[in-house]
Amino acid sequence: MNNDLILLGHGSGGRLSHQLLDELILPIVSGVSSGQNDAALLESVPGRLAYTTDSFVVDPIFFPGGTIGSLAVHGTINDLAMMGARPLWLSVGLIIEEGFSKADLKAILEDMRSAADVAGVSIVTGDTKVVPRGKADKIFITTSGVGSVEHDFPIHGANAQPGDVVIINGTIGDHGIAVMAGREGLEVGTDIKSDSAALNGLVADLLAEVGGALHVLRDPTRGGVATTVKEIARQSGVAITLREAALPVKPAVRGVCSILGLDPLFVANEGKLLAFVSADGAEAALAVIRKHPLGTAAVVIGTVEAGPSGRVQMETTIGGMRSVDMLSGEQLPRIC
Repeated sequence: MNNDLILLGHGSGGRLSHQLLDELILPIVSGVSSGQNDAALLESVPGRLAYTTDSFVVDPIFFPGGTIGSLAVHGTINDLAMMGARPLWLSVGLIIEEGFSKADLKAILEDMRSAADVAGVSIVTGDTKVVPRGKADKIFITTSGVGSVEHDFPIHGANAQPGDVVIINGTIGDHGIAVMAGREGLEVGTDIKSDSAALNGLVADLLAEVGGALHVLRDPTRGGVATTVKEIARQSGVAITLREAALPVKPAVRGVCSILGLDPLFVANEGKLLAFVSADGAEAALAVIRKHPLGTAAVVIGTVEAGPSGRVQMETTIGGMRSVDMLSGEQLPRIC
């Protein structure tokens, strides 16, 4: 028996399952040496509850700037934060392929725990299953999260209003290009790393300083900035104009996109947010974002208008206007 690999027996519910949980998974993700219950008991918290769930099938599972473990934690925390919630608790479901390396599993679990600790969030429950070799692709992770909404600001995708300013907290396309480079073995230098990060601290600062001016928060993950902005325009029944010259893109990312025929506007991000802010609060919001380590490169990239519902257009660098639509398919599959 190879003690370095995950076996089908590790998902049986018997002795091997308990060994895997007690010797590896529980000590790392929750800090307890043993002890299993069917559910987590959570304390009551003030305000409304926000709840979200997501699944992660990224390929490769280790990529420049992150792993599937840190990505899973960051993604779920960010989904809660985009609703103006304070993320509190996470659950983790692991689907592991037979033959997966225990060393790789340990590294992924450690990244999950580290990401949760940095964000001030607890992993309180979970589940582990093992499937036969060839029935999955190394490891899939499903995470759910619960957070507390402790304010009355109406932050949601249908609340963009004419006159709003659209702010992004930094460069776009970093995650998608980093994952693609890792997948294809491309030598793109050290400039391209995933932007995967937990945004709850940045959102907390915004809520504390300019909460009343915030109308929409959204993280532009799959489909990139273009698809996210289009979704918000449709939800809110407004028109949005983006400025191409204002879009922040790292030269290395722009170069790879140019070579491969990709548009950075449609490439996934995992540590970026779009903030739709009232015009009179935009300057203060931009200042708050730029004070945070994850927002030093924040810029205004567009405005909201009372034009045709759902219309998104781009003011190009040569002065013309072009229509911006949702991504019709997957530019880069298995990106998160």
